[in-house]
Amino acid sequence: MALDADEPIEWRKRAACRGPHASIFFPPTVPERREEKRQREERAKSICKTCSVCSDCLEYALHIREQHGIWGGLNETERREMLLAAAPA
Repeated sequence: MALDADEPIEWRKRAACRGPHASIFFPPTVPERREEKRQREERAKSICKTCSVCSDCLEYALHIREQHGIWGGLNETERREMLLAAAPA
């Protein structure tokens, strides 16, 4: 799927992360301990596993090089590693 920056992102309306629990997908504004981050990310990723648009979300995050939060079931480090692995040698 080719992504167009001017095109509305319809899949977001069907995303499982919408709603009151959306904040767990991004780091808090105050520092969090490593264990708190791990638990928050695990909760977010478990929601991603149930999401019908998870692959669209991940594709979008990779395309825009999103640097924060859980997108498509992956955190920023996992997405960066995925991009590096896919980069031409």
